[in-house]
Amino acid sequence: MEDAEKGSQQILDSVPEVGEDAVTSVAPSSPPPAMTEEERQELQEELVKVEDEILTLSQVLAAKEKQLADIKRKLGITSLNELKQNITKTWQDVTTSNAYRRTSETLSQASLKASAAFSNVGSAITRKLEDVRNAPTFKSFEEKVETFKTKISPSASTSNQDSGSSTTESLLSPPEASPTQETPMN
Repeated sequence: MEDAEKGSQQILDSVPEVGEDAVTSVAPSSPPPAMTEEERQELQEELVKVEDEILTLSQVLAAKEKQLADIKRKLGITSLNELKQNITKTWQDVTTSNAYRRTSETLSQASLKASAAFSNVGSAITRKLEDVRNAPTFKSFEEKVETFKTKISPSASTSNQDSGSSTTESLLSPPEASPTQETPMN
């Protein structure tokens, strides 16, 4: 178990961390045999010089970023304004691109074709319904419904003509007692 922990620790130690320099991530090694002590000393001095330059450039960059932030603050430029400008510019770039124009044209044509297709389908359905309505079977059915309707409510249709009362009133009023003889239901 202890050996496994040591093995995994060695693997973790060999993985460079974020921001770690390439120089420090390379395992230390002895100088090449062809290098003299004088050459080694020169390289060490150059290494120190380059590290100092990097540090100076980092400080200059930080100062410039602070100066930039101050200027933007004085001009009233906020992060939100910059974001809006970036989005606007990106949208303009997208809408002027060839891909966007081709896609827009294609969708426009597809929309026109879909509209025409729906119109044709609607016209076909309308024609079919007219054909069904004019068919003899439907006419016969329509006549039977009319006959049935007049048989069920003959008083409603005649009372409308005679007294001028509405059909709804005649249908809602209770039926008048007729002088018919009742027969017991046994």
